[in-house]
Amino acid sequence: MAVIRRIKKPTTRKGKKFLLNREPKVIENSKQSLFFKGRKGNEILTSCLRDLYHLKKPDALMLGGKHDILPFESTTQIEAFSKKYDSSLFFFGTHTKKRPNNIVLGRLYDNQILDMVELGIDQYKGLNSFDTEKITTGLKPCLIFTGPNFEQNPELNRIQNLLIDLFQRENANSVRLQGLEHAIMFTASDNKIFMRSYRILLKKSGFRTPRIELSEIGPSVDFSIRRVKLASEDFFKSACFKPKELKIKKKKNISREAVVSRRVHVKQQDIKKLQTRKMKGLRRR
Repeated sequence: MAVIRRIKKPTTRKGKKFLLNREPKVIENSKQSLFFKGRKGNEILTSCLRDLYHLKKPDALMLGGKHDILPFESTTQIEAFSKKYDSSLFFFGTHTKKRPNNIVLGRLYDNQILDMVELGIDQYKGLNSFDTEKITTGLKPCLIFTGPNFEQNPELNRIQNLLIDLFQRENANSVRLQGLEHAIMFTASDNKIFMRSYRILLKKSGFRTPRIELSEIGPSVDFSIRRVKLASEDFFKSACFKPKELKIKKKKNISREAVVSRRVHVKQQDIKKLQTRKMKGLRRR
């Protein structure tokens, strides 16, 4: 016999506003990230998760305590956390004898696991290891991906897409040079991903454009790819669906070239019948 669940409607204005904020929108809110640990951990894993959490603030939430979760065997609890905290991204750290210093990065769509990648921390230098000036919280980073493997390998190409989803913030329509203060670089080589974080310094060059210098601020991590779980093509396609309101409508009689320009096609007009501006100096006497 089917169990009928009773839906309790909100009675306060605050409760209605909370549920309204969670409803689907044409332009979604900024994606929230969850950070949590498994049954066992160590100092390297905890420090790495904490540094990644500082890079993601304020769009991040660190859960306390230990969680008995095995993401590649059961995703029920992660999906429950996603629904409870309204988060579509997660960073999960665990340490075992078989897989030491293990970190799982993943994303969800409609409270279901979309993509997951398991990375091992081979080498790590934290934020405190670099005696340099740090960036302010909440800055949008410039993401750089180097290495031909990101384009040639389909699996690494999906991992690149996942990393963009994890570390990018809100979409920027325009870029201001003085606003670029933070750069995160990922390099793919021999089943490994090297992550480096830099502070962008603008120096005087004697010209209009400044001279750019990079100062490493950490964290610096060498990851090795262990296990990967990717969504099917149909599920990934449905997750990338764009609503009609965001699609650019094609305007009639306008063609675009490769260079950013616009041509408007107008029918041939009779110059004698054109209405021009009336001036006193051009009047017939």
